[in-house]
Amino acid sequence: MLSVLRVHLPSDIPIVGCELTPYVLLRRPDSSITTDDVSESAPLDGYYLRYKWYRIQSDRKVAICSIHPSEQATLQCLGCVKAKIAVSKSYHCTPRCFSDAWQHHRLLHDRAASSVNENGGEEEEMFGRFNSTGSAVSNTSLSGSTSSIGNNSSLNNGSAPLYPTTGTERSAGETWFEVGRSKTYTPSADDIGHVLKFECVAVDAETKLSAGHVNTIMTSRVIPAPTPSPRHLIPVNGMDVMGHLDLDGRTASSGTFTVLSYNILSDAYATNELFSYCPSWALSWPYRRQNLLREIVGYRADILCLQEVQSDHFDEFFAPELDRHGYQALYKKKTTEVYTGTYAIDGCATFFRRDRFSHVKKYEVEFNKAAQSLTDAVVPITQKKAALSRLLKDNVALIAVLEAKFSNHGADTPGKRQLLCVANTHVSVQQDLKDVKLWQVHTLLKGLEKIAVSAEIPMLVCGDFNSVPGSAPHALLAMGKVEPMHPDLGTDPLGILRPPSKLTHQLPLVSAYSSFARMGVGAGLEQQRRRMDATSNEPLFTNCTRDFIGTHDYIFYTADSLTVESLLELLDEESLRKDTALPSPEWSSDHIALLAEFRCKPKQRR
Repeated sequence: MLSVLRVHLPSDIPIVGCELTPYVLLRRPDSSITTDDVSESAPLDGYYLRYKWYRIQSDRKVAICSIHPSEQATLQCLGCVKAKIAVSKSYHCTPRCFSDAWQHHRLLHDRAASSVNENGGEEEEMFGRFNSTGSAVSNTSLSGSTSSIGNNSSLNNGSAPLYPTTGTERSAGETWFEVGRSKTYTPSADDIGHVLKFECVAVDAETKLSAGHVNTIMTSRVIPAPTPSPRHLIPVNGMDVMGHLDLDGRTASSGTFTVLSYNILSDAYATNELFSYCPSWALSWPYRRQNLLREIVGYRADILCLQEVQSDHFDEFFAPELDRHGYQALYKKKTTEVYTGTYAIDGCATFFRRDRFSHVKKYEVEFNKAAQSLTDAVVPITQKKAALSRLLKDNVALIAVLEAKFSNHGADTPGKRQLLCVANTHVSVQQDLKDVKLWQVHTLLKGLEKIAVSAEIPMLVCGDFNSVPGSAPHALLAMGKVEPMHPDLGTDPLGILRPPSKLTHQLPLVSAYSSFARMGVGAGLEQQRRRMDATSNEPLFTNCTRDFIGTHDYIFYTADSLTVESLLELLDEESLRKDTALPSPEWSSDHIALLAEFRCKPKQRR
């Protein structure tokens, strides 16, 4: 007979919008052990598994603390209610919780006040002050109040309908509403503050009666998905108003386009050992993938350059989900010469909106292949093994040539094709391999130079370069050369960087975010300048963990063919430190997203 041996959940804290998938261990009739599902449509020796999910709804209403979402709230900030801040952010579990959070909490009040412009309207927000799951609890008092929670009809919890009457049980002031009959369940806004119960039992396919012990799991109370503070798009082209987005989320001017670069933190690297300060539920992939998707889609960029995208997550999640939002996908997985793990390897993924661009050509850069060629050419055979051990790091770059579907030309050049070259890369993370980092960046730039020679084409170079401002890789990108006395050149055991005069390129690259430092006065610019490093004209940080804070991520563009129109505002360290560092319940990567809006310059007549 089929029997259920064990049932458990990877995390007992359910979050709105994040699918719950129980682990069910079975013993087959032949005594073998399996975790495979046994459905009613395909019974095993006359038995199948029946699943039920219940929401246990107490007569007592519950609100959730905005700082400690696994705790019940006992007080509410009325200032948030008056300022019309998302109600879920107004709750706190204790007076100590509220006082400890006040330094950061008051920023919500300041932000709400400043987001109302002179006409009484709110500024445009790229991402943040919305929650696609409708998870805000709207009661204005904790005692004797009721919760009015929106329903998300898009959540699908199995093919079976809900049974609010026939599937209801009541005892000791609690009502159990049956909410699902499939193995998985995705909590909705209706579940916030309530405990869920999962039932699993083997059933006789003929009699439909239970044929064994009913296994049950009780979860903690369902918590709303945290809603990050909004990030605005700041114009840097001389305008003094916020960028205006049309109904499709794109900038109203048809001649501009937006590009996002974001290291999303591969699940393989998101370990409790590395990020012990992040709650385990917020570090789990089922939560992070939904939060990342919500953030990425919220930016509505025309082109997405993502790094640390696991191959299985690309195939099973990001490609299909972003396809539904109108994106076409390109992917390059890291090579595997030195890969020894059991998890799926990550890589670079580039997405573009099908209504804005079409795909022309794709180039894949494997630095391992370049390393093989280099060692064959310049390294003595006796040193080749050691050289390859140093150079083979599996890093890659993905280069896409796209054609714009929008016009950027005047009447004198009707029908002229507007091409765009977008490079997306993730450079070696090992900080002691300064020579390898520089060599990888130089190799990529030389490849891009060849494309530039074959066609006059604007270029974008995006990614996580694992190199801080002032390092040799950054100098090569931003200045087109590396000074012979640069300290990074002192690390060159293989002699691959000699002579330093060869470390050049002819692409007129400029860092997009340096536009914040070059602009005069304007809306939001002063605040952004305070988040920039005055020496390098780069952000103070794009990567913020407990042990490191600094800039590793960049969007470079060819200044002779593109201009920066606006930039996604940077985050300030103070607001992130309330959760110690990144990742956090609000932000699901240890990096922050960068986004720039560009306009193609008209071609100069010769």
